Amino acid sequence: MFRRWRSSLGGPAAAALLVVSLVSGLFTHAYNLSQYPLFLTDEGIYVQQAWSLVNDGRLSPYTYFYDHAPGGWIVMAGWAGVLPGGFHAFGNEVGTMRILMLVAHVASVGLLFGIVRTVTNSAAGAFIAAFIVNFSPLAIYYQRMVLLDNLMVFWLLLAIYLLIRGRGRIGTAMIAGFAFGISVITKENAIFFVPALGYLAHRQGKGQQNRRFVTSFWWIAVTVPVAEYVLFALFNHELFPTRLNFDRHNPPADHVSLLYSIWWQLNRTSPKGHSVFLEMMQGSWLPKDPLLLIGGSVAVLAVLWLWFRDRAHRPGYLVAALLVLGYAVYLVRGSQLLDFYVAPILPLLALNVGILFGHLASRVAVPVRAGAAASLVAAALLVPGAYVLHHDTHGHVQFQDLYHLHLTTMQEQQIDFVRANISPDARIIMDDDIWTALHDRHPVFPNAHSHFKASSDPYVRDELFRSDWRNIDYVVMSNRMHQSMADNNAGGRESWILEAVDKHSEQIWHAKRGNVQLAVYKIHTQDQ
Repeated sequence: MFRRWRSSLGGPAAAALLVVSLVSGLFTHAYNLSQYPLFLTDEGIYVQQAWSLVNDGRLSPYTYFYDHAPGGWIVMAGWAGVLPGGFHAFGNEVGTMRILMLVAHVASVGLLFGIVRTVTNSAAGAFIAAFIVNFSPLAIYYQRMVLLDNLMVFWLLLAIYLLIRGRGRIGTAMIAGFAFGISVITKENAIFFVPALGYLAHRQGKGQQNRRFVTSFWWIAVTVPVAEYVLFALFNHELFPTRLNFDRHNPPADHVSLLYSIWWQLNRTSPKGHSVFLEMMQGSWLPKDPLLLIGGSVAVLAVLWLWFRDRAHRPGYLVAALLVLGYAVYLVRGSQLLDFYVAPILPLLALNVGILFGHLASRVAVPVRAGAAASLVAAALLVPGAYVLHHDTHGHVQFQDLYHLHLTTMQEQQIDFVRANISPDARIIMDDDIWTALHDRHPVFPNAHSHFKASSDPYVRDELFRSDWRNIDYVVMSNRMHQSMADNNAGGRESWILEAVDKHSEQIWHAKRGNVQLAVYKIHTQDQ
């Protein structure tokens, strides 16, 4: 068996490069993982939903309104369920789930290596692709986070790997289809990869006697997880909105609806239109890694050109380009855009760079391709401003922030202060990043809720706080939470929380490091 495995890799050299890729990915993503970056609001949301599934058997501790399919946090709940210590197996709750992201990353690196190796027959190209996702500061920043996108990418790469190595086998095509279906119910934006995956399934069956079975069973397998999700909504009488009301300005209030949520998501637009993509690119993504974004985009065009010039029109080249182009449509379409939405496209850009490098390397002698790969890696590792080193504010060369900066310690200190100085029955407005910490560890704070839920969930808003600042005892402020409340204040729904902080509060705890600020405010409920 070992000989067959080594042969599929292409010999000892390719096997060694795969091992180096896996180990280096494990190191770069694990080192300082629990300290950087700051725990994100969305990380807290997904962890609290996994916690609810484990502890309450529900998809959310609040009303589940189908904002995302639950495949991702079902996996997270399973991860917590098998770990000794559950959500505290690796320290705090979000940190434990970041270890799952680490496992998913290492597995994705192996799949990425295998895909490039199969498409180009080049171990050097596969190594370059893996190196990029392992060391890119942009990739590490988001791939460490507890994001549905990172789990979705694993299932996507698994589906591609199985299809591209399946050689028209029906069983393999079915497993690949099922994996892709899971990616869709992990994060719905995986549907933008349907053209690329559908084309690949078609091409892998082409020329085979069982061609129709390969493609048909792939599509059937894709629909199985999606159909289960739809049936879940149907059996809970939550598939259709009341009276088929799809009015986004006056949504039905009596029950949630899967189809309404999908309609709402599809019609969600940013007030900034298409410019929001450019703002994200210039203000957030390019500063972290211009090499991958610019070089990867050039590689996509080059790979498309190579496919066009290839007489055999081998599908791997076109599929790699289509994956990026399909997701790029999602990013630039003018919808609401969060900075971590870029995460899925990063390994796909690396895939195209690896394919391009592998294609070029196959046309030169072994020493030349080895020297080229070594030069690229050395430059990325040693040149300040590249992947490992950068200049600090004083012009000194140091390691990238992600390897040494401790930020989440501040959040733990904030939690410790709350536990030591606030009564567990206090009514608290906070952010989702610390929700599980205050609801899972003893003593439990049952009246601690995020500002999102305090302004939108009927029970929290109308029964507990009654949309009145006088019913708030404390506000535990995360980084940029005040700006988030202002942005989420459509129709004045969070005005009462802002009034509590801005006009009737006393700051009783504060921590600052760089541009990160956390605080705790006591609300003087007797103020008039």
